[in-house]
Amino acid sequence: SCSKEEAMIHLEPITPENLDDVLKLSVSADQQPFVSTVAHSLAQAWAYRDTAFPFAIYAGDVPVGFVMLGYYEARTQYTLWKFLIDRRYQGKGYGRAALGLAATYLRDTHHAREIYTGVSLGNEVAKRLCLSFGFRETGLIQDGMEELKYIFP
Repeated sequence: SCSKEEAMIHLEPITPENLDDVLKLSVSADQQPFVSTVAHSLAQAWAYRDTAFPFAIYAGDVPVGFVMLGYYEARTQYTLWKFLIDRRYQGKGYGRAALGLAATYLRDTHHAREIYTGVSLGNEVAKRLCLSFGFRETGLIQDGMEELKYIFP
């Protein structure tokens, strides 16, 4: 039983039509040290285009966020690589709904059985969201990032 807000959340590919709107998405000033800009993420998506899966997060027909999933070949891991909900749309349940869609995409499209992510130390908002979704700490902390892992039920 998801809320009306969650029901209207969906992922869309990044296209020439929505690129400018997606590039305008950004987090609040206090979150900026922890989160890559969409432009930086899309540059990485281009460089790693065989293993990066970027999407715009939409609420109805409004782009409210950005998520990039990936396949980390060196460790044969699927990853939640980049994730942001625009500062104007935070606190509405969109992040959690989008995480669910991202996880479903990796499971259904790539047959992932688990997903890894790294949360910047000090980014308690992101960590709380991931833990509430079902990610768990692996105990690995590296380069200022704490590793979390989600195992599909």
